Amino acid sequence: QVQLAESGGGSVQAGGSLRLSCKISGDTYGKYCLAWFRSAPDNKRTGVATIALGGRFPSYADSVMGRATISQDNAKTTLYLQIIDLKPEDAAMYYCAADQRIWNCNINLVSTDFHYWGQGTQVTVSS
Repeated sequence: QVQLAESGGGSVQAGGSLRLSCKISGDTYGKYCLAWFRSAPDNKRTGVATIALGGRFPSYADSVMGRATISQDNAKTTLYLQIIDLKPEDAAMYYCAADQRIWNCNINLVSTDFHYWGQGTQVTVSS
């Protein structure tokens, strides 16, 4: 099993950028599907980006395509999400998630597909 801890959220002006981090501890040698989800107040968690098997096959939601980059560090202990050209609709609580049972790691996965979650980090975008 793994433990996940997000950081890097905050208040950003529209048009700006940010990089979220998710520290991965525990079984960092497992072959996990990793993802970033986000949820606005009263909304369900929706996928933003996924990455598989040590940094391969990144995929993105249409809403962030071309603006977001999901990546891992070489040690595979930190997951990142960078978003540029932030829009007010990017404001949300962002969560990282992991699961080692997923064989087809892609953006069409939903929150219930993931077993491990971090506590979330809040992103606010001001116009």
